Parts: sequence; structure tokens; C-alpha cells
Amino acid sequence: MSTRPRRSMLYVPGDKARALEKAKTLPVDSIIIDLEDAVAPDRKAAARDAIEQAVSGWEKRHCELILRVGGLRIAEDFALAARLPLDGLLLPKVESAAMLAEAETRTSLALWCMIETPLGVLRAGEIAGVSSVAGLIAGTNDLAKDLHARHVPGRAPLLPALASILLAARAFGRAAIDGVYLDLDDAEGFERDCMQGRDMGFDGKTLVHPSTIDTANRIFAPDAGEIERARSIVTAWDAARAQGLGVARIDGQMVEQLHVDDARRILALADAVAAPRNDSAA
Repeated sequence: MSTRPRRSMLYVPGDKARALEKAKTLPVDSIIIDLEDAVAPDRKAAARDAIEQAVSGWEKRHCELILRVGGLRIAEDFALAARLPLDGLLLPKVESAAMLAEAETRTSLALWCMIETPLGVLRAGEIAGVSSVAGLIAGTNDLAKDLHARHVPGRAPLLPALASILLAARAFGRAAIDGVYLDLDDAEGFERDCMQGRDMGFDGKTLVHPSTIDTANRIFAPDAGEIERARSIVTAWDAARAQGLGVARIDGQMVEQLHVDDARRILALADAVAAPRNDSAA
């Protein structure tokens, strides 16, 4: 699985020219240009024009660039994608591998899948197993609606679905991204949501406003304590292996290969987060 940071994935409405222009200056890991929920039906054509004008010169940038199409069979969206310097396409309401097979006939870009229906959750493993899939994104608001679930602190009604999405992504080495938090006035609630997603194992969070980027970037990055611990594990393991030992000990705790693998993942992510963000090719 890639160690490319995806701590923050910001939705930007496709018909908002100023927002599109501002987006490329933000310290976000991924930009998702939205042609689905964020754009009214009578604004779709204008949005495509605005996107093409704003994005055509983005060959070099500091972040990943993804287009969320309005639907699997909207030919104009796929035609637009073919003309833009994108890293991937986000497909809404993915519910089967067959839907992805159809998408693959329209694009060679990496596919991102919104898992936002009960059927999508039940088939998340089938979906994640498709080779063109880069990651799964939890569509928590649509999912809550379909489940008739209440929006409560801690998201207890959604945890089984979130865990299923995460398990499917990890089983096939895909990225797993948590859903949005819509109450922009509740900074504490947003931070709790991020921490819960991080503790579950998600790589990052989808966002709806630039003001939340810094919090997501901080919470989904390894902190200083995690980095120090990971370095200690790798150092102790290397020393043990040099002595012909199959295990190591740190502060009385046994260290095995699985701990070393996770420590190296943390260090690789920390290095990727710390790398200069100076308009290198995506």
C-alpha cells in the first residue's frame, strides 16, 4: 500500500471558480473536485467549463487531484476527465465490481469508490478487490440516511459499517478514508471525529471546508511520540537480528516482525508528510 499522505481530502464544488483557484494553494493532501452533490443539475455544464479552465494548468502541484463524477454513465464527466491532469476518479454510490468494470471501459485512471449505501458496505470486499481501485471513501451521510440512523456523538450507529469499509480496504491494500463532518461550528466535535477515525485505522478524512485542513493533517499524521517509538523498535530489532535473535525487547515488551512492519510504515508516513511540498509533479 502506498505511503502517500491522504490525511486531508477536500471536496471543492466544481462550479465555484474562486474556490477552485484557491484550492491549489491550500496545504491539503488531496483535492476532490466535485461534480456530484455539490453542483446543482442546472449548473453541471457550467461546472465542467469552470473546472477545465481552472485545472488545465495543474500538471505540477503539491497535492493529489481527483474528480468526483456525477454518475457512472455521464459521458460528459468522463470526457472532461480525459482532458485534465488528474490522479484519479471518484465514483459515487459504488455497489459492485460490475459497476467498476463499466467504469474501466471509460477511463484508465485510478478509481476511488464512495461506499455510501448498505449494499455498498456489504460488497465492500468485492469492490476493494478490483485492481484499478486506489481507495474506499466512507459516505457517512448517505449511509446514515439509508440506515435510518441518528447522528449522535461517537457515531455508534455507523461503526459497524465504518469497520466493514476499513476491513475491505486493508484486505486488499487500498487507502481508507473517513467521511465528512458537516458542523463547521463544532471544532471539538470535528477533532473527536478525526481522532476516532485515526484510532480505527483510517488514513485520513474527507473535508468540506479549508478551515478543517490543519486539524485533519495533524491528527492523521504520526506524532512525535509515535515516531520516536517506531525508531526505537526498528533500532532494537536490527540489533537483535545482528545477534541472531528472532525477537527484541523494549521497556520489557517483546518486539516481533509485525511490530517492526508497523513501525516502518509509521516512519515512511512521517517521512512522506515531512517531504517538501514545492509544486512537484503529483
